[in-house]
Amino acid sequence: MVVRDPVGTPGEPEGRMRPDETTVPVLPCVSAEETLAFYRALGFEVTYEQTRPYLYLAFRWSGFDLHFGRAPEGLDPALETSGGCLVMVDEVAPYHAELTRAMRAAYGKVLARGLPRITRHRPGASRFTLMDPSGNSVIFIRRDEPAEPEYGGSASLEGLARALDQVRIFREFKNDDEAAYRRANSALRRHGDGAPAADRALAYATLVELSVALGDGAKAQEWQAMLAGVELTDEERERVGAELANAEALRAWLGEDGGADRV
Repeated sequence: MVVRDPVGTPGEPEGRMRPDETTVPVLPCVSAEETLAFYRALGFEVTYEQTRPYLYLAFRWSGFDLHFGRAPEGLDPALETSGGCLVMVDEVAPYHAELTRAMRAAYGKVLARGLPRITRHRPGASRFTLMDPSGNSVIFIRRDEPAEPEYGGSASLEGLARALDQVRIFREFKNDDEAAYRRANSALRRHGDGAPAADRALAYATLVELSVALGDGAKAQEWQAMLAGVELTDEERERVGAELANAEALRAWLGEDGGADRV
C-alpha cells in the first residue's frame, strides 16, 4: 500500500492509510465440536461455522471476535502453546465474573485445572487467562497494567520479602501456582529463621492460598496452623488477614470443598 498526502500524486493508488484497523486473531482448532461447545457454553455467539471443505469457526463476545482454523498436524493442546490472544479492557474483574458465572451455569463448577479452564483473579490483579480445549490462551489484560513488571523480584527487596515478590509474578503473571508454591516454600526454609515475623506470616498466608489453589486442603490447614503461632502487631495482622481473605475468596470461587478440579 502506498501512503499519499490528501492532494495525491499522479500515478499513485487512490486513498490513504488511516488508523481505523480491526484485527481478529485466527487460532488453531484441534476439535471443532469441543471448541463450539466450550465457547457456546460461555455465551459466545457463533458468527460463522464451517467444517467442510475446510474448518473455519468465528465467535463474537462482548466487543471482540475470535476466529479458528484447522490446527497443524501433531499439535498437542496439553502443551498449552497452541496460540494466544490479548483482550485489552478497562477493568478485568467484570469479565472474570461473567465468564465464571457462565461456566458455573454450563458445567456446574469452575473449571480451574486442566483444559479448558479459567485462571483465578485476585483482587487488584491486572489480568487473567481463559484456556480453551485446543490449548489457546485468551488473556484479559487491564489497559493501565504496568508496561514493565519486575519479573524475578524487586531489586529494592531482600531475603524472604524479595522471594514473595517473585511468588507474586509466578502467581499473577505466569499463572503457575505450582512454581509459586515451590518458590515460597523454598524461600521460607532458606530465609524464614532470620526474616521479620510479618514476612514469615505473609509467607505462611501465601502458602495457605496457594495450597487451596492446588487443591491441597490438608497442606492449607498445616500452613494456617503455623501462621497461628506467629506473634504480630495489629497492623501486621491486618496485612496478613488480607492475604487469608484471598484464600477464603478462592475457596468460595472453587466451591465449598475448596479444591480445584484435578487433571
